[in-house]
Amino acid sequence: MAQAWQTIDRVPTEAGLLELRKRGNRDFLITLAGQVLMNSMANRSEVALGQLAGGHLKHSTQPLVLVGGLGMGFTLKAVLDTLPAAARVVVAELNPVVLAWCRGPLSALTDHAVADARVKVEIYDVARLIHRYAKDDAPEKLDAVILDLYTGPYVRSHSRDDPLYGSTAINRTRAALKPDGVFAVWGEDYDAGFAKRLAKAGFVSTRHRSGRGGTGHVVYLGRKGAGAGKATL
Repeated sequence: MAQAWQTIDRVPTEAGLLELRKRGNRDFLITLAGQVLMNSMANRSEVALGQLAGGHLKHSTQPLVLVGGLGMGFTLKAVLDTLPAAARVVVAELNPVVLAWCRGPLSALTDHAVADARVKVEIYDVARLIHRYAKDDAPEKLDAVILDLYTGPYVRSHSRDDPLYGSTAINRTRAALKPDGVFAVWGEDYDAGFAKRLAKAGFVSTRHRSGRGGTGHVVYLGRKGAGAGKATL
């Protein structure tokens, strides 16, 4: 007989009650307003996102990577596994309780990824962090921007003004990247409009499906090309 889920922590948010549930030793759920956001037993697409985004940086000297969304830490762990010892990874996470969970009950799932010396977690909006790196006077640019957010681009994303997936935001992300930088995004399903916006901004993009976690989960991988996309800062 299957074990029952136990709620081990909960916190109210503007979008509803955020809960961490556990069943057994390694089976966890994060839910929001009763809807499952993440499942520790179905993480193949998150791992693929991290591996694809960081794979080209294995032999880089001191790459700088921005990850939007901590979740259970699977994407972060996959990114760290591809990076050299001198890399730096900035993680933007809006809710401090998610960081507490990754440092506590979820930590063993990722071999304590958030405690890695290469990692700095900021409780901050990832769109605002991208804006920081996109400015002309930014002291440094990013080797990769990785978005692992539970919404992802979808067909009703505003084509221009969506803060992460609209055309203005994509151009801003391009401005935040080094000339050979990568923009990697997790999506629940394929959105042709988002792919077109990537191309228009000058990204040479491919998409990949993990084959698990639902038939639709997709990873967009955009490499900064010679396109004429221009950020509106």
